[in-house]
Amino acid sequence: MIKLLSTDFDGTLINHGQKPPVVPELFVMLKELRAQGVHWAVNTGRTLWHLDEGLKKEFRFPIEPDFAIVEERDVFRRANDGGWEPFGDWNGQAARDHAEMFHLAEPLLAEVLAFLERLIGANAIHDHGRFIGAVTTTDADMDRLCVFLDKLRARLPLFSYQRNTIYVRFCHINYSKGTALGELASKLGIAREQVFAAGDHHNDLAMLDGRFAGFVMCPSNSCEEVKLTVRTAGGYLANGVASAGVVEAMRHFGLWKAGI
Repeated sequence: MIKLLSTDFDGTLINHGQKPPVVPELFVMLKELRAQGVHWAVNTGRTLWHLDEGLKKEFRFPIEPDFAIVEERDVFRRANDGGWEPFGDWNGQAARDHAEMFHLAEPLLAEVLAFLERLIGANAIHDHGRFIGAVTTTDADMDRLCVFLDKLRARLPLFSYQRNTIYVRFCHINYSKGTALGELASKLGIAREQVFAAGDHHNDLAMLDGRFAGFVMCPSNSCEEVKLTVRTAGGYLANGVASAGVVEAMRHFGLWKAGI
């Protein structure tokens, strides 16, 4: 019934407070789905390097994804040498659009830096000299920062952001985990109704609202905004935490029946 599985990584597959951090049933499920021709994409805010570290060294996954959507926008596929390569011209266009957005947003970003100075312990995040995001010490401070960013967006609608806990990354409005998932499905010729998406936090909202996946779910450890979005989209709110919840949702939808 599905041809593409899109999963967030931290908090959705990985339960950082549990040993083992991933339930063994997840790996059984992924291997069986792969044998049936289902593609698996990890859709994460991590960089490509950080994702590889998590898969191979930190958590030692016995199976690796076919595709990686990283930093909430860039799409990669497995290369013949076992590494990663861009899938189509999406990443190049994303880079050009973000360069334009950051140029136009310079006056707004100056105001963001001034706002951060008023938040105790908050820090700006830079990459190659570009102010790309921020981290606060508390969720409450990040809430305040996001309210401020929403007000700024009225002056430059293409300026947006992706939030994950106390971190925020600035981005072009056209790029998110959802639009990147839609691009991947389109290139593979897979319909929305054949896509399953799983996530747990704010930066997963765009792939869980039903626009890009016919089946959506969130584990019990998800933030309230995600639970509301999944519920509104007719998705499944699992009782299990992280990967246990993903396996539970697959069984709920009848997409994986092993062990029943």
